[in-house]
Amino acid sequence: MLARLRREFIAITMLLVGLVLAGVLGISLLSNVLTQRDHTAAVLDRALAGKIDDAELGDATGEQGADVMLAITIDLYWDGTTGLRSNSLLTIPDDTLQDVLQEVFTSSDGQGESRDYPISWKRSEHPWGWRVALVDTYSRDSALRSQAVNSLVIFVVSMGALFVVAYLLSGWALRPVERAWEQQRRFVSDASHELKTPLAVILANTEILESDGSVPEGALRWVRSTSEEAVHMKGLVEDLLTLARADEQEAAGGRSPGSLQTVDLSALVSGCALEFDAVAFERGCSIECDLVEGVRVTGDPEQLRRVVRTLLDNATKYADQGTPVRVTLVRDGRRAVLTVNNRGETIAPKDLEHLFDRFYRTDDARERQSSGGFGLGLAIAKSLVESMGGQIRARSTDGEGTTFEVAL
Repeated sequence: MLARLRREFIAITMLLVGLVLAGVLGISLLSNVLTQRDHTAAVLDRALAGKIDDAELGDATGEQGADVMLAITIDLYWDGTTGLRSNSLLTIPDDTLQDVLQEVFTSSDGQGESRDYPISWKRSEHPWGWRVALVDTYSRDSALRSQAVNSLVIFVVSMGALFVVAYLLSGWALRPVERAWEQQRRFVSDASHELKTPLAVILANTEILESDGSVPEGALRWVRSTSEEAVHMKGLVEDLLTLARADEQEAAGGRSPGSLQTVDLSALVSGCALEFDAVAFERGCSIECDLVEGVRVTGDPEQLRRVVRTLLDNATKYADQGTPVRVTLVRDGRRAVLTVNNRGETIAPKDLEHLFDRFYRTDDARERQSSGGFGLGLAIAKSLVESMGGQIRARSTDGEGTTFEVAL
């Protein structure tokens, strides 16, 4: 949980700052692009107006910066003659000029950018013919590309630095949460251990009283009731201890490799399904298995057995009368995928996302149908599966029923 919170903190921080930084750099680049285009348009307009050589140092028109761009005007007279003027010693090869002029006069627009050359153009019609202004945009385009590359480098470097800062800050920000989580885990573990002793005494005493023939029958039913509730509470304490141990293992970085071994999951699931045949019959349903033979996984056999039993118990408990509980096991690449499906009341999406939360019950109807559970079975199954490096999820639809899927 803490690792997920830390990842979310880092992701949210980087997303927000990254959006702001990308916006600033993007607006700066866009502003420069528009400014350069305005400069280019100003050069073309001055050239078409015949002012190609008028710019002077210190010119108050504010356009002299734009006129640094190299410009050429070509006058095409109706009698077939041409004239060329330039604001520098710039020349243009004849083949390039012919290609650009072909683009100019085949275009329906009065101005544009050459497809093949770094040249912007604009044309105007006069009584004596056509005037075409050409501006070299190589320096402009190169500067814009350089700015784009620099902006990208700044963004990447800034995001890398931000990741380091966010990672450090997340550890500091989550320290109180980590401390509270550790105190809660320790309390659950210590309280569960402390409760085991008085529960053992209560169960021993009730067994003695039940076997004592001198206890009146009227009082004996209270003894039996006390014994049943003590057994019920013992199960809760054991579940809490299981979760506390899973939390300890998660805090320590997972299970030690020595506690894991290669398990024949096909045989394990088959044995658990056989055990639940009678339970399913009593609950008015049946179990159908479709298991690929020889599927082996790395895990703890006792914990795997508990996971499978939990899913089978849950499926048979909520299956409709006369419907089958389908259990499948297949290979999916390097993973083994176990699914347990039952046809029963559909679980609402709002409940489905909390199904593996501790002590969570979907609704009052399902609670009344339960046989004394505490809402910890699926939470324990999730902890055990994840401690073995696997994943568990659930889905529920009207057409398919409810399906639990475990991937190891």
